[in-house]
Amino acid sequence: MMGVDQAARIIRNGGVIAYPTEAVWGLGCDPWNQQAVYRILDIKQRPVEKGVILIGASEDQFAPLLNPLSCEERARLKSTWPGPYTWLIPDPAGWAPDWVRGQFDTVAVRITAHPLVKTLCEATGHPIVSTSANLAGKDPLLTFSGVEEVFGSLLDGIVPGETGEQKTPSKIQDLRSGQLVRAG
Repeated sequence: MMGVDQAARIIRNGGVIAYPTEAVWGLGCDPWNQQAVYRILDIKQRPVEKGVILIGASEDQFAPLLNPLSCEERARLKSTWPGPYTWLIPDPAGWAPDWVRGQFDTVAVRITAHPLVKTLCEATGHPIVSTSANLAGKDPLLTFSGVEEVFGSLLDGIVPGETGEQKTPSKIQDLRSGQLVRAG
């Protein structure tokens, strides 16, 4: 069985893993490794234009994005984090690469409440990609065995564990407009 330290090492070395999140299984990698992100997109059959979510252990891991925000915007984020709530945060300085943002000028960001994922992000030393473990257009996978069956041979590892109590993928909301993009 793969432990968190081994999974973090795989991510830092450009690998792709699967891991349980608050609601569904996710596929993850180093967001600043273009080859790794494109590998996930290829595995999922997902276009780069859609962008991917970044998940982190704490606000500190997203400081370059969060520091320019107003007190009101930061309070909105704090009211939902940590937890299964993803915010689209403006990225005028281009902190996140194009292959993470997709066609957008925002970055989809979540601070996790899942203990295993929090530990994984801490061990990695930075946020990681968190996109649902599914082929484009298919339902997200909910079990270790499902992930192993569909993606096992395509991944560098699967971190065992249980998904959280959340039954649907995270809500996604635009921080600037307040628009709910995905109800969860």
